[in-house]
Amino acid sequence: MPKLKTNTGSKKRFTLTGSGKIKRKHAYHSHILTKKTKKQKRNLDHFALIDKVDVKRVKALLVK
Repeated sequence: MPKLKTNTGSKKRFTLTGSGKIKRKHAYHSHILTKKTKKQKRNLDHFALIDKVDVKRVKALLVK
C-alpha cells in the first residue's frame, strides 16, 4: 500500500500545538488594510484554533 501524502496547502496553513490542537491564522489580514482600523488589524494578527467540527478533516489532510 502506498504512503499517504500530506496535503501541501494545509501544511502551509496549519500548525500543531504541543497538546495536539491545530492553530490557524485569521483571514482578511493580507490586503486592503487601509480601510481597516488599527484594532481590527491587531486582532487579526493573533492565531486562532480550529473549530472542533473541522479537526477531524484537517488532521486527515495533515497526515504524514
